[in-house]
Amino acid sequence: MINLMVNGKPRPIDATQDLESYLTSFGLDLKHVAVGYNGEVLKREQYPEVTLQDGDILEIVRPVGGG
Repeated sequence: MINLMVNGKPRPIDATQDLESYLTSFGLDLKHVAVGYNGEVLKREQYPEVTLQDGDILEIVRPVGGG
């Protein structure tokens, strides 16, 4: 079991996986998300290179329309 902190909430996952797979498992369009990984903002090209580890902290931000 891998314990992540995602947007301030604990989110366990069963096995290691890369960040891109984790995000797409929620149906997120990766063109419209920004991700902070352990305090560092990642470029989209980095998502498949990042393997999620126990204790990682993610901040996932999506733009919200309106005005």
